[in-house]
Amino acid sequence: MRRLPPLNALKTFEASARNKSFSGAAEELFVTASAVSHQVKTLENYLGVELFNRSKRKVTLTPQGEQYLVSVRHAFDEMEMATHRLSVNQGTSVVQISVAPNFLTRWLMPKMSRFRELYPDVELQISASLGLLDFNRSSTDMAVYYGDGEWDDIEVHFLRKVMLVPVCSPRLLEGDIPLSEPADLCHHTLIYVSKRKWEWDSWLKQAGVEFLTPRSSMQLSSGQLTTAAAQENLGVALADPTLITREIKGGSLVVPFNIQLNTKKAFYLVYRKHRPLTRGMEVFKDWLMDEMRETDKLAI
Repeated sequence: MRRLPPLNALKTFEASARNKSFSGAAEELFVTASAVSHQVKTLENYLGVELFNRSKRKVTLTPQGEQYLVSVRHAFDEMEMATHRLSVNQGTSVVQISVAPNFLTRWLMPKMSRFRELYPDVELQISASLGLLDFNRSSTDMAVYYGDGEWDDIEVHFLRKVMLVPVCSPRLLEGDIPLSEPADLCHHTLIYVSKRKWEWDSWLKQAGVEFLTPRSSMQLSSGQLTTAAAQENLGVALADPTLITREIKGGSLVVPFNIQLNTKKAFYLVYRKHRPLTRGMEVFKDWLMDEMRETDKLAI
């Protein structure tokens, strides 16, 4: 069994802390001030610490009380959100998903209308995030990670390898300095992801020009930004062709050299280890992996 303090006492503690007064909490909870004081004392006895400093006119939180309040408020917020979702989404399965930004905007979002047509009763609540999640503390159900797949305490489902090719604006190819062979990159600006400079180094080595010195370089914080910079004719970036299909088909980006770098990294669908999947989670997982297989077929 869970070792939980009395829930009514927790509610009284939170109301007292928010109102900074036992009498204010009593008015909110429709009880007497002495009843509030009794509930708070019950909680303090259970925890073995004092949560409030008491004076005649007001109460203030002790350091232990301030620390405890953060967790209690978070728990109440989660319960309030869950209750709201349940009440407004009767018959709807809600799945909260965190997705790597580049994957979200360039691959997932263009396919979302297809998912909604197939599963109108499943609501996806999507946020963009580059960081790793603590699924034990987060309300997020699933996430799409970019990396090597070596993460502890989560279920990991491989989606696809990340392969990179040079991309640039067609205006760059039409300029005075050609891009006829990889060595010509020395006359242009190379656009890097700031934390992944090794990608250009590895690609140049694979292309046989590992000691090339570009005219200049530009560093940006994400692949999404480097691709956008290439579209604006600011230089040559490395991008996963699967994520820029629309730009290539639309002609805003071109691939001057079809030499693919295997980054040894990939996209993965992840969630808390041993978690039973809800119907919405199961549906999204199966749909995502089917769509990824179709994408890979078209790329062959």
